[in-house]
Amino acid sequence: MENQEIQQHRENYKKEEAYLRAEKRLKEEKGFYWHAFWYVVVNVFLIVMIGVNTNNFWNFGTFSTPIFWGIGLVFHALCVFGKNLFFSNSWEERKLREYMEKEKHQRGKYN
Repeated sequence: MENQEIQQHRENYKKEEAYLRAEKRLKEEKGFYWHAFWYVVVNVFLIVMIGVNTNNFWNFGTFSTPIFWGIGLVFHALCVFGKNLFFSNSWEERKLREYMEKEKHQRGKYN
């Protein structure tokens, strides 16, 4: 009976640990999406205000904030999503299937 209780405690601990990891991941993603939202809002506002109030719209100063903040946003995305930002598991699976189909098709041509 005692062994079964220990096993139950371990399972509960693992579930709680997984929940805490998922909650942390959710907070990180939510933080990134808020960052992206404010990036768009603030930079659209700045660019519109500069466009309305200056004669020389096409200069570096107009776009310096979006450029440098955008670099920060890209790094934030890399921290949150890591390598999965560009190369997710579904992308890898799709590419593997694609390569396997190509090879299968090529073998069929020469057999």
